[in-house]
Amino acid sequence: MEIITKCDYLPLAVKVMGGLLRQKTARRREWENVLNDSIWSVSQMPEELNYAIYLSYEDLSSSLKPCFLHYSLLPKSRVFLDCEIIGMWISEGFVHGTSRDLEEIGKEYYDELIQRNLIEPDISYVENVLCNMHDVVRSFAQYLARNEALVAQNNKADIADKINSQKFLRISLETRGSESDELEWYSLQGQTSLRTLLSVGPIKIKPGDSFLGFSNLRTLYVEDANFDALVEYLNQLKHLRYLSIKETNTSRLPGSIGNMKFLQYISLLGCKSLVNLPSSIVKLQHLRFLRLRDTGISSIPKGFHGLTNLRNLRGFPAHMDGDWCSIEELGPLCQLTYLTISGLENVSSSSFAKKARIGDKVRLSHLCLECTSRIEHDGQLVKDEEGIPEEQQQQIEEVFNELQPPSGLENLAIRGYFGQLLPRWMMSTALVPLGSLRNLMMDDLACCTELPNGLCQLPCLEFLQIMHAPAIKRVGPEFLQPNHHCHNHSQVGVSFPRLSELNFEGLVEWEEWEWELQVKAMAILEKLKLNKCKLRRVPAGLAFHARALKKLYIYDVKHLSSLENFTSVVHLDVFKNADLERISNLPKLQKLAIVMCPKMKVLEGVPALQKLSLEDYDMETVPRYLQDVTPRQLLLDCSLPLLTSIAAGKTSCEWDKFKHIQQVKAYAGDEGVGRKRYVLYTRDSFRLETNISHSAIAEGRMARIDLTFYACEKTCTIEDECLVGRRTSTGKRQPLCLRFRCNAYRYLILWLRGECPHCNEADDLAPSSDQWTEAAVYSACRRIRRQI
Repeated sequence: MEIITKCDYLPLAVKVMGGLLRQKTARRREWENVLNDSIWSVSQMPEELNYAIYLSYEDLSSSLKPCFLHYSLLPKSRVFLDCEIIGMWISEGFVHGTSRDLEEIGKEYYDELIQRNLIEPDISYVENVLCNMHDVVRSFAQYLARNEALVAQNNKADIADKINSQKFLRISLETRGSESDELEWYSLQGQTSLRTLLSVGPIKIKPGDSFLGFSNLRTLYVEDANFDALVEYLNQLKHLRYLSIKETNTSRLPGSIGNMKFLQYISLLGCKSLVNLPSSIVKLQHLRFLRLRDTGISSIPKGFHGLTNLRNLRGFPAHMDGDWCSIEELGPLCQLTYLTISGLENVSSSSFAKKARIGDKVRLSHLCLECTSRIEHDGQLVKDEEGIPEEQQQQIEEVFNELQPPSGLENLAIRGYFGQLLPRWMMSTALVPLGSLRNLMMDDLACCTELPNGLCQLPCLEFLQIMHAPAIKRVGPEFLQPNHHCHNHSQVGVSFPRLSELNFEGLVEWEEWEWELQVKAMAILEKLKLNKCKLRRVPAGLAFHARALKKLYIYDVKHLSSLENFTSVVHLDVFKNADLERISNLPKLQKLAIVMCPKMKVLEGVPALQKLSLEDYDMETVPRYLQDVTPRQLLLDCSLPLLTSIAAGKTSCEWDKFKHIQQVKAYAGDEGVGRKRYVLYTRDSFRLETNISHSAIAEGRMARIDLTFYACEKTCTIEDECLVGRRTSTGKRQPLCLRFRCNAYRYLILWLRGECPHCNEADDLAPSSDQWTEAAVYSACRRIRRQI
C-alpha cells in the first residue's frame, strides 16, 4: 500500500509500478529499494514527468531506453506493427546481437516494454503485434528526448518554427489540411544531422527538392504523401537502412536501388501505382524485410533467390514466365521467418510449388498462402455460368499439397483457396507438420464442402478462424473426432485441447453442427463467435463441455431461436438474429447486448446480470422481458417516439418495465443526429432527466393513445359482445374491449392501456370474456377508480 500511496493512487502510475515490480524478485528487500528510491524525493519535478514512470524508465537497461524513447515518436494517428517498429530499432543501431537474429532480440525488447506496462497491446490483434502508448507515458518520453527529437503535428507555421529553432537527430511530423497548408519539403533541408524522419500526411515537394541535405539519414518513413517526385533521388541516401513509403503515389523505384548497399528494410505497402521492381534489387545482400502487399507488383525479377538474408517477405507474387515460375526463387531463402505468397492460382504445376521448399524453411513461424478471392461481398461464390472448372480445383489442390509447412510453424493463414478438399497435411493422417501450430485462419474457401478433420488433434492450436466458406452446410462429428465412424473407437483425450478462441464467420449456408454429448472437446475455450450463417441450434455438446467459455458473440444467425444453458458465459452479444426468441439459464452472465432481435420474448435465468444493452429502432414498446431481470444498468437505443413515451416517467405505459432498474440511459436520434435525445433515470435517488420538451411528451402521449386505440380495434379478438353501459343505444353494437376502453379513458387513460384483458395486457382486471356482464364491467370500473 505504501507504493500505491507514492503513486497518488493514479491507475496508470500503479500499473507502471506493477510492471516495474514484475521485473524484481518477490523478496521484501527489492520492493523496499523501490519504495525508498531517491527519485520519489526529487523536488520540483517537471509537469511532464511522473515519478512512477521516471522510476520505471531509470530501471530500463541501456539498450531498452532508446527503444522506449523512439516509440514515443511514432505518429499517434497511424498503425505501426511490431515488425515495423523493431525494424526501425535495428536500423537505428539500438539492437545488438551476434549469435541470434536481431529481430528476435528486438522482439524481446518489445515484449519487455509490454511487461512493464509502458506500452499496451491492442486486444483486437493476435500475438501483440499492435500496441498503444498512453498519452501520459508518451509525453514523458517525448520530454526526455526533447533535445534530440522533434514531434510536431498539424499547424504548418508551428512546425516550421520548431524545425528552424535547432538541429535534431529525429523528426516526427504529422500534417493535415489543404494543399495551401502543406509543409514544404525545402524547410527540412537544414536538418543535416537528421538520422530519422517520420512524415505522415501531405508535404509540398517542388522541382529541385532532393535528399542532398540528409547524408546521415538511417530511417525514412513517409506515408500518405505525394512522394513520386523524390523517388529518383533516393540513391543520395548512402546510409539509409530503413525505407517505408506506404500509401504514397510512388510509381517507380530508382533503377540504381541495388547500390544502396545498407538497405535492410523496404515497405511498399499500398503503393498501387507501383507495378515493377527494378532488377537491381536482387543486389541488396543486407535486405532483411520486404513488403509488397497491396501494390501493383505482379512479378519479381529473376535472381531474387540471391536475397538470402531475407527474414520477412510479405506479398510475394506467384507468376509464370514460360517454363519459369517465380516461387522457384523462394527455394534458397532458408532464413525466412515470415512468408506471404499471393496469386497461387497462377502456378501451373505442383512441381513448381515443390521447388519453393517451404517445408525446408525450419525457421519459418508465419506462413500465408493466398489465391485471388472468388467470393463476393454477400459471402457467395462469384456468379459464373460454369463455376470453377474441376480441373482448376484439382490443380490448386495439388499445388497446395506441395506447400507443406515445416513442423515448427506457429501461424498459418490460407486465403482464397478454391479446391474442394483442403491440403493433405491438414488431415488427421498428417498431423506432424502442424504440431506446433498456434493460430490458424482460413478465409474465402469458395468450394470446400467440409472442414479438415485433423484440426481437433493439434496439441498447440489456440486460435481458429474460418471465414467465408459458402459451400459448407454441415459441420459433422468428424470435426471433433476424426475416427468417429469406427464402431470400436473410443476418444483419447480432449479434442482441441488448447483452443481458446473460435470464430466462424460468413458460412452463409451452414445449417447444422453436430456435437455428441459424449465427445469431450474445447475444454478451455474462452471466446466463440458465430456470424452470418443459418445455424438452427447451437449444439448441446458445446454448452456442456465448453465450461471455460466466457464470451459469446452471435451475429446474424438465421433460424436460431434460443440460447440456453451456457453456465460459464459472462458476456453475450446477440446482433441481428431475426428468429431469436429466448435466452435462458446463463447464471454467470454479467453483460448482455441485444441488438435488432425483433422476436426476442424471453430473458430468464440471468441472476448475475449487471449491464443490459438494447438497440432496436423499430420496436414500438420496451420489451416486457425487462420485468423478469434486474440488471444494475440498462442502456437503450430506440426510436424517438418510444423515447418520448419513456420520458413521461410514471405516467408512461413503459414505466413498470424499467422502474426497478438502478440506472437507465435511453437515447434516440433526432434531426439526423445520433443520440441527440436522452432520458436518464436513477432509481434510488429517483432522478429522471430528459432533454425532450414537455410539449413533445404530451404530443407523444396523445399520439400513442390514438395508435393504441386503433391497434385495439384492429387486433382485439372479441368481435361481438353483449351491450355494456346503461345509456347505450340498443341498436348499436361494438367489440367489448374497445367499448370498455371508451368508457374508462375519462378515468385513467394511460394506466388502462396496460391492462386490457382481451389484448393480453392484463391478468386480473376482469373475468374471462364469457362472463363479461354489465355488472362485472361496472365492478371493474369501480376498482379502477379506487386505484386512482
